[in-house]
Amino acid sequence: MNYDLIILGAGTAGLTASIYAACSGLKVLCIENQTCGGQIVNTPDIINYPGFKNISGLDFSQKLQSQAVDLGVDIKNEQICKIDLEQKNKTIITDNNEYNSKAVIIATGTRRRELGCKGEEQFRGRGVTYCATCDGRFFKNKIVGIVGGGNTAVEDAIYLSNICKHVYVIHRRNEFRASERSVKIMKQRKNITLKLNSVVDSIEGKNLMENVILTDTITNEKTSLPLNGLFVAVGSIPNSREFSKWVDLDEQGYIVAGEDCETKTCGVFVAGDVRTKKIRQLVTAASDGAIAALAAAEYINHIN
Repeated sequence: MNYDLIILGAGTAGLTASIYAACSGLKVLCIENQTCGGQIVNTPDIINYPGFKNISGLDFSQKLQSQAVDLGVDIKNEQICKIDLEQKNKTIITDNNEYNSKAVIIATGTRRRELGCKGEEQFRGRGVTYCATCDGRFFKNKIVGIVGGGNTAVEDAIYLSNICKHVYVIHRRNEFRASERSVKIMKQRKNITLKLNSVVDSIEGKNLMENVILTDTITNEKTSLPLNGLFVAVGSIPNSREFSKWVDLDEQGYIVAGEDCETKTCGVFVAGDVRTKKIRQLVTAASDGAIAALAAAEYINHIN
């Protein structure tokens, strides 16, 4: 089956790209191997996306999907088995079909790096969360912890200190990888306490999480820390490995592309969280989707 443009991934970036591409007159296919909408589907409330005072992640995703379908976008829930992006005509083979297109947008996103400890899955969405800017307001005046030692963890701790009663920063080492400036600001906050040389051994509670068990990495001593919420900020894993033959990856595995969303391979573009960037939010994913789609449309018009 032939298309002008194939978009890999149906999260916010991919669906936005499909909308812009369809509005540009392209025949568009969007392939997603999981749930349309991406990780945001699991977020109960979105309050920071322009134009929506309050909307659930599921409703937001369904609106995007409905808009794309109404514009004529084909959305297939299939597993990608083989890819060839080298030639002028790109080929995507799934478990059901073979598709060809003139251009491809990679919008496969990332997956959150998990702690892998006991209770994490049980209390996901019931105290355990992976996005401070998404879910911080639900813990107003509560006591929370955040796990991690990089820029995201430190900056999230500062952000949460403006909302929560108290914030515990749990880090497996005694030094932070975050910028010196951010660490200095964090240490000046009176309602932030550092739990260094500590790892989360387990998360406990009844209907909601109530406390975490910490293990000291030096003494192996275990302690219980009562918390209303735990924010996990130990990094993300980009879904990019299968594209490494045609795109450049940075040290973390993100696809290298500038603000124009173009990769090193002609006709291959990237959008959303899988791209090298500093801020990964819904609004930046949507922005990438629009830019990549318009760049792809320009490329297609040029080669026709």
